[in-house]
Amino acid sequence: MSELQASLLAIGLGVIIAVYVFGWWQQRRYRNKFSAAFKVNHSDALYQPGDAGLAARVQQSPSAETVDSAADVETITDAETKEVPAAELSATNLLDDSCALLDARSDFIIELNLSEPSHAAVLDGLWQRKFDFRKPVQVCGLTLGTKNWERVIAESQVLYSRFRIALQLVDRGGAISETKLADFKDLVLGVAGHIKADTTVPDIRETHHHAVEMDAFCAEVDQMVGVNLVPPGTRLLRGGRIAQAASMLGMTLEADGAFHFLDAQGRTLFSLINRDSKPFQHLTLETSSTAGITLLLDVPRVEDPGQQFDRMMLVAHELARELQVNMVDDHSMALSEKGLALIRTQINEVELKMCAKGITPGSSQARRLFS
Repeated sequence: MSELQASLLAIGLGVIIAVYVFGWWQQRRYRNKFSAAFKVNHSDALYQPGDAGLAARVQQSPSAETVDSAADVETITDAETKEVPAAELSATNLLDDSCALLDARSDFIIELNLSEPSHAAVLDGLWQRKFDFRKPVQVCGLTLGTKNWERVIAESQVLYSRFRIALQLVDRGGAISETKLADFKDLVLGVAGHIKADTTVPDIRETHHHAVEMDAFCAEVDQMVGVNLVPPGTRLLRGGRIAQAASMLGMTLEADGAFHFLDAQGRTLFSLINRDSKPFQHLTLETSSTAGITLLLDVPRVEDPGQQFDRMMLVAHELARELQVNMVDDHSMALSEKGLALIRTQINEVELKMCAKGITPGSSQARRLFS
């Protein structure tokens, strides 16, 4: 074998390995994202036995929500420690949307009052450990010139007179632990001590109590509705045919291996996944096949979820006609009008509960907390 042939062979093997690794990585991401909705140990709250209703998988993974009372906070200075209500934190203009979402009822917010205006670089110790707490950490700064709160990044060259450093209390991974809250507090106070900043800190025990309450409520309303589309008998659905039908109905294949129906802002209204949990991939669509597909509606993350459920059902009917498949629930029972009406009612109840707690489904706050 010549040197040229050997080089070409090595390059070819490298390409094959790279494609394989990319496919494995994409499939792993896909499975991690959607597997929680299909765990058998979750109760199927939207499916009523004896009624051929919709296959509604209920994702009971914990999430966050606003509660009625906020944690008291303690102000730490060089001279004394005193408590002040969280509501008394600065009400200066909050023009930045992400900063406006921060709330003592959904975030552990430590405020730093700087001895002199500074750049974001003074928080160097924080930036290095920002991802240590398994929950999103956000930093907002009060600009020296405009007196507005804005989201701060490590490279920012703006001068700030105050910082708010916030740790999200709850998401679909569960409630923050009291230990993590204490670790976060110690980190931020260490940074504050280094730059000689006065601080306002929420009480950890009270904050954790609210986090547990949020988690319980949001687990109750965190629902994902699924519609199964399966061919009769042993016939399999070809990936290319699924892609063609989905495209005709305005759905696009995204990096997570699912087809998504997007709104005008590019946010997902509902998605179409492979029922066997394998991601759809552009490179293998024409050669792949599956025993069924599932349309999914993530109820808390879409605006007007009842309307989106109706829209998803229209797409389900079109896909069923185009692909010549049956719409069934998780028990392989044909869907009934009575079952669909029941699901619609329960989706509306979820929306009412969320709105009563101050979280509108599909809002920026809902998408943040139900992530």
